[in-house]
Amino acid sequence: MKRFSKKSLLLLLLISLLAFPFIGCSKPPTKEIENAEKAIAEAKQKEADLYAETLFAKASETLKKAKEMVAAKNYKDAKNLADQALVEAQQSIQAIETNRAKMKSDTEQLIIAIQNAMNEVKTSVTDAIRKKIQINQQEIQATIGKWEIDLLTAKENLTAGKIRQAFDQLKSLDEQVKNQKENLKNLLEVKSGKK
Repeated sequence: MKRFSKKSLLLLLLISLLAFPFIGCSKPPTKEIENAEKAIAEAKQKEADLYAETLFAKASETLKKAKEMVAAKNYKDAKNLADQALVEAQQSIQAIETNRAKMKSDTEQLIIAIQNAMNEVKTSVTDAIRKKIQINQQEIQATIGKWEIDLLTAKENLTAGKIRQAFDQLKSLDEQVKNQKENLKNLLEVKSGKK
């Protein structure tokens, strides 16, 4: 085993003492965290949480992890995560307009599909009455009336620029209309002996 001279040991000790302040004692990435928080706040203000949900949620989660790293005094990882959250927030802002335009188009198509499905339900109700199939006509008519009001409300939201709200309302309405259409179809098939 090799022995160190006093001079070598002193030099090693001096280097260790000089390097000590730089090992694990860096400062928290306060500025990077603030920048990421500002970018996420801006993204939310521009409705990235509605129209770029995945990217916005990812940015928020990354910022949360960065803050956890600060609490654990792991400043290097915290800085990297804060920088990453900033980039993700900026990406979510960039995706808003494209996603919003696509959702608007999807919403407009959904309105047409729901109107067509409602017309099919009305036709099925008329067929059921004509074939003397036992249905609760008043309940179905009340339901159709509610759907027409819901559809009108969704159209107004779309016109007012509340695209996400209109889209969510229409998705729910679409499901209700499809279920009723399927129920009436099954009743008509049973009556005509197809099932």
